[in-house]
Amino acid sequence: MNLDEALQTFITESRELLEDMENALLNVDIAGEQGEAINAIFRAAHTIKGSAGLFSLDHIVAFTHVVESLLDEVRDGRVTLNDEMIVLLLSCCDYLSGMTDALAAGRLDADPDTAPEGEMLLQQLRRHMAGGSADAHAAAPAAAPLAVHAEPGVERIDKDRGDSDYWHISLRFGREVLRNGMDPIAFLRYLAKLGRIVGIATVPDALPAADDMDAELCYLGFEIAFDSTADREAIAGVFEFVQDDCEIRIIPPHSKVSHYVDLIRALPEQAARLGEILVRCGSVTAHELEGALHQQSHPANPQDDAPPQQLGSILVGAGNVPPVVVEAALAKQKQVSEQKAQESRSIRVDSDKLDRLIDLVGELIIAGARANMIGQHIQNTELQECTSTLSGLVEEVRDAALELRMVKIGATFNRFQRVVHDVARELGKDIGLIVDGEDAELDKTVVEKIGDPLMHLVRNAMDHGIEPGEARVAAGKPAKGMIKLNAFHESGSIVIEVSDDGGGLRKEKILAKAVERGLVDPERKLTDSEIYNLIFEAGFSTAEKITNLSGRGVGMDVVKRNITALRGSVDVSSREGAGTTVTVRLPLTLAIIDGFLVQVGASVFVIPLDMIEECIEYATEPGQDYCNLRGQVLPFVRLRELFRIDGAATRRESIVVLKLGNQRAGLVVDTLLGEFQTVIKPLSPLFSEVKCISGSTILGSGEVALILDVAALMHTVSGKGAAAALAA
Repeated sequence: MNLDEALQTFITESRELLEDMENALLNVDIAGEQGEAINAIFRAAHTIKGSAGLFSLDHIVAFTHVVESLLDEVRDGRVTLNDEMIVLLLSCCDYLSGMTDALAAGRLDADPDTAPEGEMLLQQLRRHMAGGSADAHAAAPAAAPLAVHAEPGVERIDKDRGDSDYWHISLRFGREVLRNGMDPIAFLRYLAKLGRIVGIATVPDALPAADDMDAELCYLGFEIAFDSTADREAIAGVFEFVQDDCEIRIIPPHSKVSHYVDLIRALPEQAARLGEILVRCGSVTAHELEGALHQQSHPANPQDDAPPQQLGSILVGAGNVPPVVVEAALAKQKQVSEQKAQESRSIRVDSDKLDRLIDLVGELIIAGARANMIGQHIQNTELQECTSTLSGLVEEVRDAALELRMVKIGATFNRFQRVVHDVARELGKDIGLIVDGEDAELDKTVVEKIGDPLMHLVRNAMDHGIEPGEARVAAGKPAKGMIKLNAFHESGSIVIEVSDDGGGLRKEKILAKAVERGLVDPERKLTDSEIYNLIFEAGFSTAEKITNLSGRGVGMDVVKRNITALRGSVDVSSREGAGTTVTVRLPLTLAIIDGFLVQVGASVFVIPLDMIEECIEYATEPGQDYCNLRGQVLPFVRLRELFRIDGAATRRESIVVLKLGNQRAGLVVDTLLGEFQTVIKPLSPLFSEVKCISGSTILGSGEVALILDVAALMHTVSGKGAAAALAA
């Protein structure tokens, strides 16, 4: 890895660490449990400082050192972490993010434009320290020299302990410990301050061949005999800042067989044979192992057909080792082999390569459809069988390729912890965030584009939805308001809900404002859903007070426009005094879907297959806009009338029954053509205002078919006065 690549790695890791630091600070604020969160914050700052030092980024090192100094005093209990300090540390995160962005832009030195901000933050950090100065930071105890007398294989410090039992520490440092700014020897020296290190056995098993060795990686492990009156927690605390990257096992004095079993299972994943595991843990001596191996190769009563006796059973039979220890060692052997197989199964792939793969799969689908059409046209049975097999394989390739681009929405949800924290302070409200459904997956492209609309919805809910604390208490609610983000899959789509427990929407006020603005006819009867959805009209606002967040008549219309651009829909439900829920429904992918072809006249349309519930024969009196579907009223729309397609209808029309959420509606079409793997192509900007169309696709014949926007069609049916019949 050259310097530029290493620097890019530092930038990426710094951004991840700063995100972890920010989340930890927000967890402290919300949960009030500081111990583990403070350690996570300190580790992030310490790692950034150490890594920055490797690149001589002195401005980052200097700033992070003061942050680390304050955090160290918090860890030691000399300074109490309060709300003001959390806000300050969050500002430090933002400042470090800015320096990281500047570094990514090619500026290796401090930016003079942001220097005043950095100096102001440093002054505030020093003011919060116990001594009022960064110099008050208590450095780690001075490194104590390790007086080591080398012997073959084992380093001894004290040989005069006789038969006394000691603590045993099995330690395997992580590969990246040096790059993270940690010094393994410093931890051993710090350990010596709690007692006496009786002996150290260096474990070099992980050392690669000299040509493959990386001088910046740590390959060593240690087996340590330690004499101390400290308890396990104090000893473990020595390795607190590397415990996430290292394998650490502590066995107390007078250990039992179960401790050996646990140690065997905790050994790092390396190629260790059964005998080596048992010797390393002290379960057997090398002499006992040698005798067992000799017995295995030279049995006392040899039989030609008998398999060689297992090494474990020989050791157990001789009374050298308890059976439970052998079982644990055998389990470890199996774990090693499985781990090696797993290591070769994971790779990292650039997202651009995945996008290219999806494009190629789309072209393959179109070519396959063309081949299938030719086979049907020339009535070649063998070619038809071949194209049918090809279509099945292409479908599997499509599903596998799309699955590669599926990511969890949790990362997007986690961004809002900071948003809620900052906005709540700006508004002077006490607001918390509940996140559910973080494991729901959707296409990476959709995840990237939904972040901003969700940001608008969350901020609007906090400003408009959540009442001030006094008003909530007066209404019998908790003073702290709550925002909830939820995600789940439904009918081939992902549904994201943004809910609040605020005052809800006032229908009368919204309707009066809409009538005043001329958005609706005063004589028109609107459903509750139609009234609530008026808030998405451009420039519409009922806010009595203009703030930095809302009340200017912008934002919600942009939200709807952006969601619609993703072939999604947005809906609002509310209960006055109880809260509001905004429901966003999005397709799982923007690239390829399973479609269903229908024809009206000479025009062919595609309906997303996941939105279709069933197809029935059209049997309705002329002029009716609804039919009887097993005792329920089903409103429908005729595509011929909707798109003004010339020509007379066929003698046997069909109704395609669509379902979106809890709504049903029908589409009257001439002909049902069947399922079709649909490669979605965007419409030209010239057709961007066309209603009820969300995209296009290319058929096997080379012709273009339009993809219907089911959400817009549902709205069209509702607009014709059948909204009351849409509930299933």
